Amino acid sequence: MKRVLVVEDEIKIARLVRDYLRQAGFEVLEAADGTAALTLARSEKPDMIVLDLGLPGMDGFDVTRALRATSSVPIIMLTARSEETDRIVGLELGADDYVTKPFSPKELVARIRAVLRRADATVGGGEMIRVGSVEIDIPKRRVTLEGREIELTATEFDLLLVLARQPGRIYTRAQLLDAVHGVSFESYERSVDAHIKNLRRKLEADPKRPELVVTVYGVGYKFSDA
Repeated sequence: MKRVLVVEDEIKIARLVRDYLRQAGFEVLEAADGTAALTLARSEKPDMIVLDLGLPGMDGFDVTRALRATSSVPIIMLTARSEETDRIVGLELGADDYVTKPFSPKELVARIRAVLRRADATVGGGEMIRVGSVEIDIPKRRVTLEGREIELTATEFDLLLVLARQPGRIYTRAQLLDAVHGVSFESYERSVDAHIKNLRRKLEADPKRPELVVTVYGVGYKFSDA
């Protein structure tokens, strides 16, 4: 049984999410603030974290920063903030997805399942991909760069896998969203830019002058075939 940590300080929302997740077959842990969330995340090792941004004290951004220092656990953010910049910041910090309040509990459950499927998936089409100095072990969902293991989130791994399977092929943002998310909710093309920025930070010698994950201006992205 998959274990989901729900971090939400609004009692009604926390109970609603908890009840829907339990009905969907998940074990649920709960925290009402950032400090408690970090303690539970480190001691209980949940498979997924549903994280409200608007927490008292340590907010969801701070919690994500702290988690991403040591963990690639999938994170879906809950936010009442409609500003695009807030969503971009959350994704750039390493969140895998976000849901804007008010939200459908059924949609949230579907998004959780989609992210967990990606995190668990053993993708067909070969055990290993090697492109230049990058090596992707698909069954283990493990990436190494010049022999050094690189920690990626589920979404970052899937984006890299799509690009690296066909070096030189140009993908639009819409194509990357479709390939990675695998769930037909309205997505947000600039989220791809946030995840690509994270990939470059982890893979490139100079993220401002990328040589592996290359921008094709006016179109999208490709993995270098040079």
